[in-house]
Amino acid sequence: MKQHTLVGTLNMPLQHKKDKPWDHEGIEHWKIEPFSKEDNPTGMLEESSFATLFPKYREKYLREVWPAVTRALKEVGVSCELNLVEGSMSVRTTRKTWDPYVIIKARDLIKLLARSVPAPQALKILQDEVQCDIIKIGGLLRNKEKFVKRRQRLIGPNGSTLKALELLTECYILVQGNTVAAMGPYKGLKTARRVVEDAILNVHPIYHIKTLMIKRELAKDPAMAGENWDRFLPKFKKKNVKRHKPSKVREKKAYTPFPPPQQPSKEDLAIESGEYFLSEQAKAALKRAEQAAQQAERTEAAKRRREAAFVAPKEPKPDKGDGAAAGRSKAETCDDARAAAARLKEKQQQRQLAEAASAAAAAAARDARGEGLAPFLSLEAGGAQQQQQQQLGAADEPKKKKRRQAAAGEG
Repeated sequence: MKQHTLVGTLNMPLQHKKDKPWDHEGIEHWKIEPFSKEDNPTGMLEESSFATLFPKYREKYLREVWPAVTRALKEVGVSCELNLVEGSMSVRTTRKTWDPYVIIKARDLIKLLARSVPAPQALKILQDEVQCDIIKIGGLLRNKEKFVKRRQRLIGPNGSTLKALELLTECYILVQGNTVAAMGPYKGLKTARRVVEDAILNVHPIYHIKTLMIKRELAKDPAMAGENWDRFLPKFKKKNVKRHKPSKVREKKAYTPFPPPQQPSKEDLAIESGEYFLSEQAKAALKRAEQAAQQAERTEAAKRRREAAFVAPKEPKPDKGDGAAAGRSKAETCDDARAAAARLKEKQQQRQLAEAASAAAAAAARDARGEGLAPFLSLEAGGAQQQQQQQLGAADEPKKKKRRQAAAGEG
């Protein structure tokens, strides 16, 4: 008799411990047996159908691959239809359908085809171990710019981040518009959904990739099968980034059920100020007066700005120290001022002496040449000199007259 490992069987009476030829250690209890045609020879009693719409740009591709889709669905007893007028695809069961779940697989197939999944990849959904999941990411974020940036972060440079996720989750992942289509086993689909949603919610996919890589290496070790893996997984701390505070914070007004009063129009304001009853000339004169006042105000402001450049800055106040140090610094300042004044006075005296010596030397030179001031200081000598110049001018007058006449004759 074989020894059973279950605890319940150890406490059973010996009369009930009998051999079970259908139950042995080589049986995989969690294995899903394939469903064949012999399991349901009579077929389906009712017809089931599903339909979905597809975008206009997918029409050309679907027309090319539809024969291959039709052949694949015919093998499992499902009929399909492509309606190009309505832009829809439909699948339905037939009398030859023997698998009750295959219509759900066919529904997922047309849904994947409508979401830009290639036909060879989409046809793998008909296999029992492959499932699909459509992750909607369009409603997770309101800001369009942030959504596009985080969706591109999920794809990565040249699709490297998406390829790493496919390898770690063993799923096919396609990012298309506001949805993400994933195909693979249930465990991989669950992980892929968590990574995709966190990426749109501002959790970088590289954190999940690092955790998945560590888990993959730990799963290879049989000794770590029953251990807790938390001590091996990285723990990322959340950084609280300070939000940008607006410069102007609007005060929240008290709620009132009544609407605000109607604001006065331009005509009402003009009537209230009396401008409405003025003539066109008076309005123009009033407008010119306002413009002149504004111009005068701007001119005055510009003048104040220009004059501000010539205002002397305030001198820094001396540091407060003890009385003896302040007295010494003041005495030293006075001594320096006296010494500077004495040097300036000495330089001024030397300059005056040099100017007097040069003036005396010039006067001596003029006396030696006879060019003194005596001829100019005597009134008689000055009158004789003026009379001599008049006589010379009268003598030259006939000559000038003849020259003018000759010039006129030649002309």
